[in-house]
Amino acid sequence: MTPIPPSPRIDSAEAIAAHIELLVSIDPRLAAVRDFAGPVAPRINPPGFAGMAKVITGQQLSVTSAAAIWGRFEQLPGALDPLTYLALSEEAVRATGFSGGKFRTVRVIAEAMVAGELDFSHLETLPADEAVAYLVAHKGIGPWTAEVYLMFCAGHPDVFPAGDLALLKAVQHGLGLDARPSIKEMIRIAASWAPYRSAAALLFWRYFAVMRDREGILL
Repeated sequence: MTPIPPSPRIDSAEAIAAHIELLVSIDPRLAAVRDFAGPVAPRINPPGFAGMAKVITGQQLSVTSAAAIWGRFEQLPGALDPLTYLALSEEAVRATGFSGGKFRTVRVIAEAMVAGELDFSHLETLPADEAVAYLVAHKGIGPWTAEVYLMFCAGHPDVFPAGDLALLKAVQHGLGLDARPSIKEMIRIAASWAPYRSAAALLFWRYFAVMRDREGILL
């Protein structure tokens, strides 16, 4: 049976499932990962300034901590628009749980948007490498932040955050590798999963979550 072409965006459970089936056809090792992980839900955040601010909020924090800080931040009047964010004091923003560094990073992004130097609207249509390069050209946006934004806010179908520790651990365990891959090795491994690398990342994050819940820790 010829597979149904998947949606170019990974913004629904159906689109993700279609991408994962195509991944398994590319790399049969992923069948066991898919079966163990179970259904993979979409993780979609708002695009643009609010979405990028949410990604930055979650940097180097647990999911629980990031969610608590974001819950306070998004209730701050003016926080979700670049122009009105620039009118907020550092004291007000940091009272939500933002570090000084995150306050300044979001401010730089807001300034670039207001100046017309940063436009999020077309990123989902660009090849992954070009989309990441466009974002990291702006101060404060690193590769992980760019890749996570593209996946969760733009619904980009072909991004794999190779520097994410949970993904490195999950790929090692799921593929039965002798050692945790380096970022360079992970990029090479994930290249074979194009053009469905975002679904691969979502699959391995789900795999990691199941392993953590069952075993307490993924070695």
